[in-house]
Amino acid sequence: MKHKYLSEPTEPVDVRPRKISELTDAMLKTGFQGRKLAQAVQSWNAMLIEEDMTIFLGLSGAMVPAGMRKIIAHMIRERYIDCLVTTGANLFHDIHEALGGHHYVGSHEADDHELYKCGVDRIYDVFAEEERFRDIDRFIGDFAGGLEGKEYSTREFVHILGEEISKKGDKDSIIVSAYETGLPVFVPTIADSSIGIGLMLARRAGNPLPLDVIKDVDEITLMVEKSKKTGVVYVGGGVPKNFIQQTEVAASISGSGVKGHDYAIQFTTDAPHWGGLSGCTFEEAVSWGKISTVAKMVQVFVDATIALPIVAHALSEKYTIKRKKIDWNSIF
Repeated sequence: MKHKYLSEPTEPVDVRPRKISELTDAMLKTGFQGRKLAQAVQSWNAMLIEEDMTIFLGLSGAMVPAGMRKIIAHMIRERYIDCLVTTGANLFHDIHEALGGHHYVGSHEADDHELYKCGVDRIYDVFAEEERFRDIDRFIGDFAGGLEGKEYSTREFVHILGEEISKKGDKDSIIVSAYETGLPVFVPTIADSSIGIGLMLARRAGNPLPLDVIKDVDEITLMVEKSKKTGVVYVGGGVPKNFIQQTEVAASISGSGVKGHDYAIQFTTDAPHWGGLSGCTFEEAVSWGKISTVAKMVQVFVDATIALPIVAHALSEKYTIKRKKIDWNSIF
């Protein structure tokens, strides 16, 4: 008689023509991070077909310079997510490309002293033109300086900035896709980026833009409170991850009765034993009340530039009916 632990054999993946989603399905019977990646596809697809589900994406790391921006824009337009929390850097690099700028194939072995002399910035093996970045800083500063002097959340600022860029920018961009679909984008660390530099330029020119990041906390918590179920997907960790995680704590303190996110997926290269948020497990988050005790959790230890193209293509094959749009303006 077989032991209960030995009830399901693994199945080696054979090589043959097939869809990417068929490959990830086959990987469900393999081991290690290959199986975890396949489980992430299954879990994300389960969120997409479940009714009354709000999906939050936390995007950290240099994903736009690494070539992931069209994937994120696709996820926005196809309703794979309902809210984006990201870094100012990712949004800045997206704006840079939307307005005609480029990132270039480089090398991590380049001479950085020589790159500095040439005005070339390096992000591992990706190059960019420093002066072009400064042009975008000035563009953001000039735009912000022309706004009326009321208080904005970063979501509100990103929305009106997206409207401006939509008039002259690449439609495949993250910020334009979010503006055109009405998807909320929060940038809680907006000062820690070139967008922050642009806003500083506006301030020094006598046109400071009043940004209220605590309003961000209130708005995204309202989204959780008004949602019957919530799922989270994290690319990396850092501030975007915790900003989404803490909504459950804030909502519980306010008395809404929420009990943690119902689904949780993360793609990360960090390990939990260093104590950092980017590597901490979802089981740890359960202790804080950020993740439900019965949540469906998948953590994949993988470079996101490998995972995102595979997952996005698999989902595009699996899920063909676009989810209905949620109008959040009524609650903000």
